[in-house]
Amino acid sequence: MQGSEIRRRFLAFFEERGHTRVSSSSLIPNDPSLLLTTAGMVQFKPYFLGEQDPPYPRATSAQKSFRTTDIDLVGQTDRHLTFFEMLGNFSFGDYFKEQAVAYAWELVTEELGIDPERLWATVYETDDEGEDIWAAHLPRERIVRRGKKDNFWSMGVAGPCGPCSEIYVDRGPEHGQEGGPEVDEDRYLEIWNLVFMQNECDAAIEVAGDLPTKNIDTGSGLERMALVMQDAPSAFETDLIRPLLEEAERLADRRYGEDARADVSLRILAEHGRATSFLIADGVLPSNEGRGYVLRRMLRRVVSHARRLGIEGDVTTPFVERTVERFGEVYPELAEQKAFILQVAASEEEHFGRTLAQGMTLFEQEAAQAQGTFPGPAAFLYHDTYGFPIELTEELAREHGLEVDLEEFERLMTEQRERGRAAAKGGADTKALVEVAREAGPTEFVGYQEVAAEARLAGILAGAERREVAAEGDEVEVLLTRTPFYAEGGGQIGDAGSIRTETGRIEVTDTVKGPGESTVHRGRVAEGEVREGQDARAEVDAARREATARSHTGTHVLHWTLRHLLGDHARQAGSLVAPGRLRFDFNHFEGLSRDLLDEVEGTANARLGEDAPVRAYETTFEFARSQGAIALFEETYGDMVRVVEVGDYSVELCGGTHVARTGEVSLVVVEGEGSIGSGLRRIEALVGPDALAHVKAERRLLEEITELLGANDPAAAPERARKLLARIKELEGALGEVRQRKAGAQVEELAGAAKDVKGAALVAARVEADAGALREMALKLRDRRQQEPAAAVLGTADGKKATLVASVTQPLLDLGVTAPALLEEAAKAVGGGAGGKEHLAFAGGGNAGALDEALAGVEARLAALLG
Repeated sequence: MQGSEIRRRFLAFFEERGHTRVSSSSLIPNDPSLLLTTAGMVQFKPYFLGEQDPPYPRATSAQKSFRTTDIDLVGQTDRHLTFFEMLGNFSFGDYFKEQAVAYAWELVTEELGIDPERLWATVYETDDEGEDIWAAHLPRERIVRRGKKDNFWSMGVAGPCGPCSEIYVDRGPEHGQEGGPEVDEDRYLEIWNLVFMQNECDAAIEVAGDLPTKNIDTGSGLERMALVMQDAPSAFETDLIRPLLEEAERLADRRYGEDARADVSLRILAEHGRATSFLIADGVLPSNEGRGYVLRRMLRRVVSHARRLGIEGDVTTPFVERTVERFGEVYPELAEQKAFILQVAASEEEHFGRTLAQGMTLFEQEAAQAQGTFPGPAAFLYHDTYGFPIELTEELAREHGLEVDLEEFERLMTEQRERGRAAAKGGADTKALVEVAREAGPTEFVGYQEVAAEARLAGILAGAERREVAAEGDEVEVLLTRTPFYAEGGGQIGDAGSIRTETGRIEVTDTVKGPGESTVHRGRVAEGEVREGQDARAEVDAARREATARSHTGTHVLHWTLRHLLGDHARQAGSLVAPGRLRFDFNHFEGLSRDLLDEVEGTANARLGEDAPVRAYETTFEFARSQGAIALFEETYGDMVRVVEVGDYSVELCGGTHVARTGEVSLVVVEGEGSIGSGLRRIEALVGPDALAHVKAERRLLEEITELLGANDPAAAPERARKLLARIKELEGALGEVRQRKAGAQVEELAGAAKDVKGAALVAARVEADAGALREMALKLRDRRQQEPAAAVLGTADGKKATLVASVTQPLLDLGVTAPALLEEAAKAVGGGAGGKEHLAFAGGGNAGALDEALAGVEARLAALLG
């Protein structure tokens, strides 16, 4: 049974039983506590928590899912993947355990036809009810109780959780040991997890209470189900991934199954090639943090493993092509974004190709200095910075006769994973805030029409605890029944202002979206005290709001301008809209020239000068898209959306605040443009009065520079500066020639002072030079005596560190004397170690005062080496 048929049957089965089919949400979750969408339940989290009323009591979906914890295991096992499709059915306070088990049993044994004799089930260790329910379908000896680690499910962060029951299929004795899931999880493969979502966990993943209703959340990995249904040896050999594995075989000219080490690389190419295509399609771009770092790391693994297999050409393009071909019909965003995915992947591959070459150079230098063991910190550096898989580092180290310090490497990797988990978990526990928001209900937003409104204090929190009263000086979070304050979103910062009651005043410094549809006002009690339930007057800082609105409308005009001049691929990838300034990130694969940047600025200001109307209205999402409205990757939209039209050219989905006409923006000045990641550019600009102040400051600066250069007027300043720079370059060249002649004379002098040591000529001296000059002098001394046994050891010190360089001729090498060996004792004397190649070695140490002693011992060292 093909993967597409399993997916179709699963969804149809639950639709026939009253479940609403829900489309997969993005891999970028609308949840700040998660890095990526990890399960089908993520988009339903507000329903489980009771923050929102579900629009249907039952749902089913095939959800794109991604788990970062398995990246290093991909390719090593038959079943570990990063990207997978999670088939699931969900009940929001409708049915519970008994019905969930009955549905699962019917689908697995009847719809999919898996032999009941092959099935096992696990339940939570205290779940008597769960075992009894399964006993109606399975003998009790095939129902296993397991602890919290295996059979209690959570998201890994504070939120919904509960005991679970997993269904396993016995794949047969050829796949491992007999005895059930606890004995061998490769033979007994988990295909479905039924979570009885009834509890709420805190940040420590401890049960903190019960959810408002008892719910069902199930997840069945499509790839694992296909593995069973197709009796495939591994997930990679199912029809879902096998086509990509064949692409890897073709590129590498290798047959899968012939070489275990090559198979690991082939699997990584196939799995990561598919996974990265899905990530980019959903708007993830390579970067050095967060989900962007996950993507960058995986693309680098693809390139480095391709090189290990001998693939030198473009490697990412074929996998994008095959992924779109295989999954584009089910997930149309792949086909829609195909050109963009290809550009991002190819750009990152090209960039990493250069990084990989640089890393190899540094590896050679590190390996030359290592003695027996390749350092763990260096291995971690090449893994983290240059994308070297540890297997590649081990292989390269073995070629140099070295073993990698894996213990230290793993320690550093563990530290990094802990940092990653901490970052993925997000902020502090918000349980009290969720409870207050649940009681208060949705906050009515009136800020599009008003900057002041009457309201009631629906809830006060201080230090994550609910308060009835907050006194002067307290830092608070406040919920109102209605508010004119705009909550941070779509790049626009939250409003600031004040909230007054008859007994006190809160100075609001920021406004953010809260649980459900609430708005949270953050600030400090500036006067008196405030009480929950009091009537209040909320007032937005009107001048700050107006400046922010100018920036937001300016951002829309700038977005249109970039797409107009660069192409439709120049889409918004992030923004910051603040009073008087904006930051705009967009997709583009090369820097903007000064002329092009001037054209962007000029075109945007010409549009602003038209004084076109800015119109905002609500409509359905489908109608908005049919009108060409641009939606942003990171935003989640409901059935009804807000559209902002600027003139007759810009149409975007946007919840932000704007001016009434573009003329109110007045002026946009582009401060700069640069790269913030592969294929990702950033423009920063000033707007309105802030832009005008910037222009005046630049004019004053130009006048001052003109005066300092002695030019007659600003127009003459550039030519005056060019002449001065040319003169400086001329003088620097003359100085370099003087230094070169001096160095040549010093080499002549040193060569003349060479000593004979058992038939070999030796120069050992202290010179005043930097490390580069020291190396050049040592090589020149060696080259003067290429046909005879000769060596040069030169040293220099700067008061903190001593540096030594040794060079030897080939005839001396033939006598068994290498440069590292000659330098070894001197290196120890200055507190360091010697490393390098046979002809040329380096050493350095912190004992600068011992340099003369170290050089004095070189003669005896050479005599000893010569026997």
